[in-house]
Amino acid sequence: MSPTQEQLIALGAVFESAVLVDKLARTGQVSEPAVACLIGSLLVRNPPGTLDVYGGSDLNLRDGYRALVSALERDPASLQRDPLRYALALLALERQLNKRDDMLQVMGSRLDQVQQQVEHFGPTHENVIANCGSLYQDTISTFRQRIQVQGDSRHLQQANNAAKIRALLLAGIRSARLWRQLGGHRWQLVFSRSKLLKELYPLLRG
Repeated sequence: MSPTQEQLIALGAVFESAVLVDKLARTGQVSEPAVACLIGSLLVRNPPGTLDVYGGSDLNLRDGYRALVSALERDPASLQRDPLRYALALLALERQLNKRDDMLQVMGSRLDQVQQQVEHFGPTHENVIANCGSLYQDTISTFRQRIQVQGDSRHLQQANNAAKIRALLLAGIRSARLWRQLGGHRWQLVFSRSKLLKELYPLLRG
């Protein structure tokens, strides 16, 4: 796997988080395995490879790849505007987080607690989701820049859905961090679109 494809897996996971947030906000329903994959990614500290962060397979990142392809192709017919907006905001928020060692320490110790919960209950249990959601609220939500999630107020007002949205945004931040650690830069999305698409299409066909 090429270094660019490694980056695209992480960036695809940022977009997967964004797509799931959008689906949850609009329909109140999301795929349980995809949520489990992203929550699990928060707890992987020293993976041997990028795919290992997501359970060894990118099967649960396909919707993210599709949203990323539509963003890079710039086709107005297929462009997923809200997921794109959320994904770009996650990349920007992660850059702010990177300057905050104090916050990164808090996140590390709180994720240790989440790890213990996951061992007891599994990654999609409501206690785990609530803990991840409150971690997002206590850290990323304190930045001046906020992600305004659009959707159906009936779904957004349900406490479980609100916690799941925050937990998914936290997972998106994790993947944005991985993307940058792998050498990803925002300017690639502007100046290297054709190169990224060339390496992304085989991942999508997988």
